[in-house]
Amino acid sequence: MTSDFYSMTIAIHQNPDTANAAATDCLASLLSARETRTVMLASGNSPLELYRRIAERRLALSHLRVFALDDYVGVPLSEPRNCANFIRRTAITPWGIPESQFFAVSSVEAEALATARRNEAQIFEAGGLDVVVLGLGQNGHLGFNEPGSAEDSAAQIIDLEPISIVANRQWFGGDYAPSKGVTTGLKTILAARHVVLLAFGSHKTEAVKAMVEGPRGPACPASFLQGHAHAHVFLDESAAARLQRPQ
Repeated sequence: MTSDFYSMTIAIHQNPDTANAAATDCLASLLSARETRTVMLASGNSPLELYRRIAERRLALSHLRVFALDDYVGVPLSEPRNCANFIRRTAITPWGIPESQFFAVSSVEAEALATARRNEAQIFEAGGLDVVVLGLGQNGHLGFNEPGSAEDSAAQIIDLEPISIVANRQWFGGDYAPSKGVTTGLKTILAARHVVLLAFGSHKTEAVKAMVEGPRGPACPASFLQGHAHAHVFLDESAAARLQRPQ
């Protein structure tokens, strides 16, 4: 079911597989559009299948400039599971994008904020993001913009909430449990011409409800997407379980 009943375009699918199929059609169209030049990608489990399906399309994407959304602070640059290397492995290389056109955010604390600010400056000079792909944190964060982040926030290093630290520990199989993240600011993210957001599973139910139906404000950073002209949200039934449905 796709509906404009909500404050953003919501597509609710039976399961992640059908949601990813629809999201792939959407993202492939956006990436292939003649005007698309500047793209930002999230890492993590949510977009993994989406990126794989885009690679299968064998689209001509070598002209794109791709920016990483965020990264963990204090995780070695060589760690395969940090955000930059995840995006390289799942999108940059499979999509045929030159490494010189990929702009990561450093996970080294001394460099992290400077690289995130540099990326924001380059995005501004390019006229903003054409497309950003996002997941949704269990606490409603976008990137590592945790609850309390302002709508006009710039790149920042932020202390992560306990729920995010637990998720990080699981992501790294217990090898690391980063307590800080470096992220692109909400001002840059929300100014993107198109947003593609994916959220699957019952552990995202409360965050989805807050994003879509809750008050628009910093308690749930994703709620700032309410009213975005081109926010494309793909959910499975589990994630959408608490949403009101159109009659």
